[in-house]
Amino acid sequence: MWFFYASIPCLLIDGAAVLPAPQNLSVQSTNMKHLLTWSPVIVPGEVIDYSVEYQGEYESLYMSHIWIPSSWCSPTEDPECDITDDITATVPYNLRVRATLGSQTSAWSALKHPFNRNSTILTPPRMEVTKNGFHLVIELEDLGPQFEFLVAYWRREPGAKEHVKTVRSGGIPVHLETTEPGAAYCVKAQTFAKAIGRHSAFSQVECVKVQGETLSLALALFAFAGFLLILVVVLFTIWKMGQLLRYSCCPVVVLPDTLKITNSPQKLVSCRREEVEACAMAVLSSEELFRAWS
Repeated sequence: MWFFYASIPCLLIDGAAVLPAPQNLSVQSTNMKHLLTWSPVIVPGEVIDYSVEYQGEYESLYMSHIWIPSSWCSPTEDPECDITDDITATVPYNLRVRATLGSQTSAWSALKHPFNRNSTILTPPRMEVTKNGFHLVIELEDLGPQFEFLVAYWRREPGAKEHVKTVRSGGIPVHLETTEPGAAYCVKAQTFAKAIGRHSAFSQVECVKVQGETLSLALALFAFAGFLLILVVVLFTIWKMGQLLRYSCCPVVVLPDTLKITNSPQKLVSCRREEVEACAMAVLSSEELFRAWS
């Protein structure tokens, strides 16, 4: 009985076991990312390897129908293969897969209909709309260098004009418009694939409202009051430092009483010549000198 179940995954041809080929090949393609999938070949207790090959229009017409191994999936253990890097032109591609187990190899299983990347499904980009002060800003998801984005935005009011802006790449904030206080603005975006010249549908509309004038005026007054307070503190600090430097480097010196001039300077120099000569000619006797000394 165990031999019967073990032989189910394989076919017997001339007494030799042959692996069945993978089935149900299909390509899932979204935003220029192409994934080839298939139903796995099941062998209990064994790991199956798969090989993937592709053939474009050039290989089919000018290179004698040669097949080229996939750059990422030859071989692979997963029942899927990312063929994005292999599909480099907007032409039909043939794809095929086979299974390998040791020395056993299955037949090739081919995709029923050739795949063309212009059939990829394009989805609207994820986006984040914010307001930075009075600036309307959008950031879109990064889908790679093959994509651009068309962004439509308008002021939410009757008869408002819709503006359109092209964003060359995602992943970075982009300024859309300078807003007005108290107004609401709405934004939507779509993906554009440059390689195939196709657009996605627009995303859902997102709206943001800018703060009103009352709050903005209060913030401005608060900022002005803070500026004045800082200015007063700075000026007081400068004045205080000047006082400290002044009294440290040039202190006030108080003259003793003996050096103070109490009389008029004119009186100090108005000495008569006779008095000066009398003082100069006065001679003390020896007895007067002795008394003065004692």
